[in-house]
Amino acid sequence: MKPIILASGSPRRNELLSLLDIPFEVCASKVEEVVDETSLPEDIVMSLALQKAHDVARNMKDAIVLGADTVVVIDGQVLGKPENRQDAAATLRRLSGRTHEVFTGVAIVSREKATTFYERTEVTFYELTEEDITAYLQTGEPFDKAGSYGIKGRGAVLVRKIAGDYYSVVGLPIARVARELQRFFI
Repeated sequence: MKPIILASGSPRRNELLSLLDIPFEVCASKVEEVVDETSLPEDIVMSLALQKAHDVARNMKDAIVLGADTVVVIDGQVLGKPENRQDAAATLRRLSGRTHEVFTGVAIVSREKATTFYERTEVTFYELTEEDITAYLQTGEPFDKAGSYGIKGRGAVLVRKIAGDYYSVVGLPIARVARELQRFFI
C-alpha cells in the first residue's frame, strides 16, 4: 500500500483522518496560496486543496497526498481567517442570527491520478450579543479559523443548526474522503 500523506498541519484534519484507522503521515504544505477572487467558492477551495496536495506530492512521488481547504461564505463573500481581533469580532457580528455556507475542498493526488471534490454545508448561528462575542474572542479560538469560529470547539455554542456534513465544517468531509481514497487502492 502506498503511504498516505496529509498535506496539512491542521490538528482538526489530522484527528479526522485518524478516524479512518489507516496509517498516514503529516507533511504540511508551504505553498503560497494563489486564488482568483472572482471564482466560485467551490472552485476556490478545490484549487487551494490541489495546490497544497501538488506542493507536497512533488517530493513524495510514491505516495497518495491529500490536501484540503475550507472557506466560509456569507452574502457571496468569502471569509478567510481573521486578520486580528477587530476583524474576528466584525465577522462574528455579521454571522450572528444568520445562515452562512461552509465549503471544504479536497484534493487527492498520486503519480497515477488525481481527484478533487468539495462539500457545502449551511450553518446557522444564534443571535449573538456583544458579551457572547467578547467571551468567545477571549478563548483565542477564532483567530486561526475561517469565519472566525470553530464548530468543534467553544464555537459550538454559537451554532443553532447545520444542514450538511458536520465534518466538512470541522475541516475534512471524512466520509467522502474515505470513499474517494478507496478508488486509489484499486
